[in-house]
Amino acid sequence: MKKHIVCFGDSNTHGACKDPDDSSDHGSRFNENERWTCLLQKLLGDEYLVIEEGLSGRTCAFDDPLHEGLSGVMHITPILNSHEPVDLLILMLGTNDVKAYFSASPVNIAAALERLIRKAQSTQCWGDHDPKILVICPPHITEGLYDDDAGLKMGPGCPEKSRALAKYYRQTTELTGCDFMDAEGIAEFNKIDCMHLTSRGHRSLAEALVEKIPELLVK
Repeated sequence: MKKHIVCFGDSNTHGACKDPDDSSDHGSRFNENERWTCLLQKLLGDEYLVIEEGLSGRTCAFDDPLHEGLSGVMHITPILNSHEPVDLLILMLGTNDVKAYFSASPVNIAAALERLIRKAQSTQCWGDHDPKILVICPPHITEGLYDDDAGLKMGPGCPEKSRALAKYYRQTTELTGCDFMDAEGIAEFNKIDCMHLTSRGHRSLAEALVEKIPELLVK
C-alpha cells in the first residue's frame, strides 16, 4: 500500500492564486502542475499518495463569525478517518488565525494549534503506528497586506502576530512530539496581498518537503 500523506491547511494548501499572471492558467487557483501538494506527489513518486485537504479561511480552532465550517479542530477527525490509514499528517495553518476579529495572540494561536494536534493524535486513523505529524509555520505576512482590500479585512496587527508564530509553534511541536518546519525563507508570499504563496513559493515548499518526508516516515 502507498504511504498516505494528508495535507491539512488553508488557502495555501488549496492553492489559491491571487496573481493571475503567476499561473499558467491565469485563474484563481494554481493548477495541478503548480500546487505544492501536487508537485510533492510528483517528486515523491508512486510509493506515496499525497492528499489535498486545503480550505480557504481555515483556522486551527477558531470559529469564524463571518463564515461557517472553518475551524480545523471541528473537522480534523472525519477528514483523517476518511483517509485511513494515515502515515503522515502535514498541518500548515495560522495565516487566518491572526485576523484581528479573533483577538488571538501568537500564544493563543499556538494553544489552538496544540488543541488541533491533540485531536489529530487521538483519532483512530494511524493504523499500526504512532501518529506522525509535521507542522509547517507559514511564511510571514508583510505590511503590504494593507495595500489590498483582503488585507484590510484581516484587521490590524496581522504582520506582527505572523512573525511571532514560529517561536510558539516550535514550542508546541516539542510539547506534543511533532516535527516542525518554518516556511519563512523557504516559500514566499506574493506582493499583492502578501499572504498567499507564489508559484515559486509552491515549488520551493514542495522541494523542501521531499527532502524531509522520507526521513520522517522511517522514524
